[in-house]
Amino acid sequence: MSDSKRVLLIVAGSIAAYKSLELIRFLGARGIAVRCVLTKSGAEFVTPLSLAALSNDKVYTHLFSLTDESEMGHIQLSRSADLVVVAPATADILAKMRAGIADDLATTALLATDKPVMVAPAMNVRMWEHKATQDNIRVLTERGIMMIGPDEGPMACNEFGMGRMAEPAYIAEAIEDFFGAHQRLKGKRALVTSGPTYEAIDPVRYIANHSSGKQGHAVARALAAAGAETILVSGPTQLPNPAGVTVRNVKSADEMLAACQAEQSLDIVVCAAAVADWKIKNASTQKMKKNGKGLPDLELAENPDILATLSRANKRAPLIIGFAAETEKVVEQAIEKRKAKGCDWIVANDVSPGTGTFGGDANTVHVIDGAGVENWPRLDKDEVARRLTLRIADHFKKAEV
Repeated sequence: MSDSKRVLLIVAGSIAAYKSLELIRFLGARGIAVRCVLTKSGAEFVTPLSLAALSNDKVYTHLFSLTDESEMGHIQLSRSADLVVVAPATADILAKMRAGIADDLATTALLATDKPVMVAPAMNVRMWEHKATQDNIRVLTERGIMMIGPDEGPMACNEFGMGRMAEPAYIAEAIEDFFGAHQRLKGKRALVTSGPTYEAIDPVRYIANHSSGKQGHAVARALAAAGAETILVSGPTQLPNPAGVTVRNVKSADEMLAACQAEQSLDIVVCAAAVADWKIKNASTQKMKKNGKGLPDLELAENPDILATLSRANKRAPLIIGFAAETEKVVEQAIEKRKAKGCDWIVANDVSPGTGTFGGDANTVHVIDGAGVENWPRLDKDEVARRLTLRIADHFKKAEV
């Protein structure tokens, strides 16, 4: 990175603490300096010596060390970095952050800092799913704390589920994106929709699709990295919240539209969500049972057209981009969709069987605007997002000339 950045890395007590060593190495390779705070429980998993060797800096451990206080002081320590990162962030330290408890150096620094804070949760799946933890996450997110992960997978306790700390390479990339080497969209406000929507049939069944949300989340991440204030309105996914992005979680198309319309003064709207076209008009409030009398009478109703509604609004964003997932005549149908919806650009992609687009990591897209069609090669979804963000930045630069 062109400008030297510094991270204050707080390592809490989790078996995932070993990943913090690799994280320091990844950050160093990106030219980001790291200073570490190691909690008492974190020291059960990694040593101050190992953190110091990799960070090339002193490791701070004790709140009441006179030497540390005379040299640095916890207030200065908490404000000497450009970003505070807690990785791993245990259920315990997240609860203390929410409550404002400051009973050691790490929590005191977190309470005293005036810098942005990013956390990478790591804990057992039951602890992650507990209502107390989820409530803590909700409150911290509302306060502006950035969440990276957790991921789903096998755990050290031989259980499987959400709670694995995100991989160090991913966290390092999120930190680099947060610092944003190229802030070409600074001052712009962007809204991105992502994921599927769930349309209830009854309390346990719903209509949905195979969208993973990977492309929409990648777009939100890229816009935020380019400096845009970014809001992500996401249907249900298994993806971590992108760093530096405000996330609004919704389930149904009606909820997604309401969340989008609640945002004002937008410059950029990217509708990447795979919104269900239909919902159940007569959804049951109780679980439907087989009664031997045939199939239930399910009456369908059209969902709101979010892209068209936002495109036709009186105070619409200057640039509105839709995504068109097609299985045949991809470009032709996308051209017609752009006209019908009233948006500025359409990003069309082929989701026919065998393409691996839904749920996969790559995409082949065609960008349609008033000037014609731009065909892109098959790219990683993050690269699609970066290219789209670059195109958006170029659009605004030309508009300002």
